[in-house]
Amino acid sequence: MLRAGILLITLLAWTIVPSAAPARLVELKVGDQAPPFALAGSDGRSYRLADYAGKQVVVLAWFSKAFTSG
Repeated sequence: MLRAGILLITLLAWTIVPSAAPARLVELKVGDQAPPFALAGSDGRSYRLADYAGKQVVVLAWFSKAFTSG
């Protein structure tokens, strides 16, 4: 569960902080499989989507500034 929490925090941070490397755009449609990707965690490890294939994953997502003026 801790690993899933770290992954979630990393994913949220990744969406907020722009990457130095240019992003490769992939158009996805409903039902498409996610393309392979890896993200660096705050613990210094790299987490790949493929590492979680076939495992049950719970995703909690929130945006702290939703419905606020700031």
